[in-house]
Amino acid sequence: MDILKNLLLILAVILSFNVMIFVHELGHFLAARWRGLKIEKFQVWFGKPIWSKTINGVQYGLGWIPAGGFVALPQLAPMETLEGKSDNDEVLPPISPLDKIIVAVAGPLFSLGLALVLGIAVWALGKPQDLIHATQIGYIKKNGPAEKAGLLLGDTILAINDKPVIGFAGNLNCITESIVLSDGDTIKFTVKREGESEPRTIVSGFETQSTAWYQRRALRQVGISYTNLAVVEGTLPHSPAAKAGLQPGDRITAIDGTRIWSTAQVGQIMEANDYKEVRVTVLRGENTIEIALKPEAPLTPAHQRPMLGIGWNGDGIFDSHIVHPNPIRQCQDSVKMMVATIKALVSRKSSVGIDQLSSPIGIAKAKYDLLSTDENGWRRLLVFLVLINVNLAIFNMLPFPVLDGGHTTLAIMEWVARRPVKARVLEYVQSACALVLISLFLYITSKDIGGFFGPKEKIEKVTFAP
Repeated sequence: MDILKNLLLILAVILSFNVMIFVHELGHFLAARWRGLKIEKFQVWFGKPIWSKTINGVQYGLGWIPAGGFVALPQLAPMETLEGKSDNDEVLPPISPLDKIIVAVAGPLFSLGLALVLGIAVWALGKPQDLIHATQIGYIKKNGPAEKAGLLLGDTILAINDKPVIGFAGNLNCITESIVLSDGDTIKFTVKREGESEPRTIVSGFETQSTAWYQRRALRQVGISYTNLAVVEGTLPHSPAAKAGLQPGDRITAIDGTRIWSTAQVGQIMEANDYKEVRVTVLRGENTIEIALKPEAPLTPAHQRPMLGIGWNGDGIFDSHIVHPNPIRQCQDSVKMMVATIKALVSRKSSVGIDQLSSPIGIAKAKYDLLSTDENGWRRLLVFLVLINVNLAIFNMLPFPVLDGGHTTLAIMEWVARRPVKARVLEYVQSACALVLISLFLYITSKDIGGFFGPKEKIEKVTFAP
């Protein structure tokens, strides 16, 4: 059953890719038909076709390189680098700049149209909110940037770099995303501290984890996490927590008199105390009790440090209730996400680089992971497809030769100058730009592949001695 499930997920990912590419290229195809252009090929994916069929003079095909697609329109601009050399030596009449603009813009418009259709589906069917609402700090990494800057447990973050935040993670207006997309050498936090009437400003540095040369650079972090109730969901057999009598529903409120703000803080306190015995304050129903707890090293895995053997109840941390955002709002949010990403990419003071982008392999993995989450995975995939189609439309309209925006720019220049760009010059420029795009594609793909390698944490069942 697992093999069948994985195969179905992979097929769903491939199908979603092909539909997205097909709709974009269909826009070019239909616009070219409407404007009376010569159409040689309609192909999904690049490279030599692994399947092709000629109908009414048009070769329809599927390439072997799983990235993009094209409609070969020799009157628009020769694209032999990506589309292959034309077999037709027919001399074709020139077309007007307006025709070129209409055909070039049609693809991105169809991608936006598909995004709106998918957005309507999300609006009708709903999507998980997928937001961590907490803005109060419940964990601070020892000797991390946040601790060095003076942030404290219990501080409520109101804004980052003067931009208000609405949660810890889940969209552009949250803490994690604001830290990742920040630029400059420092990050400014506006926080509300318990017992203080006025907010205070704290300026923090940041850190990035080291990665291997074949992997992506890590993103910015300051070493904080959100508050959550330390409520016991269960205990492992023969563990210190089980022996001490902790029960499901118990809430740990303090350890040796230190207030507990999150489950992450519990392990931090144990480590700082060198895993010695502690007095734990537990709220059980309406009663408060004291329990002595001493972490123990489990039998397996052998390398595991001492632990209590508690499984935490995560209810209420991650808001996944179904919401119904309107399609226009979804597209607007997608545009904001891409604009924020582009701004971070071009900023010299940002930690976001080209290597943080995703190739079709990375996008396919993201789709697979979304489908694999839970029963709402298919809803998350629909939301992701809205984002990807909006991104595809915007990316293709960038004024870069070989992209739709490049064709549009050249057509506007031809309109203004009243003469086309010289064919030889255009050939050189497009070939050079195609080489740059292909190199960029291969570089980003190498980072996607690199993400599959490197040390992986082996998950072993934890057992304690009876």
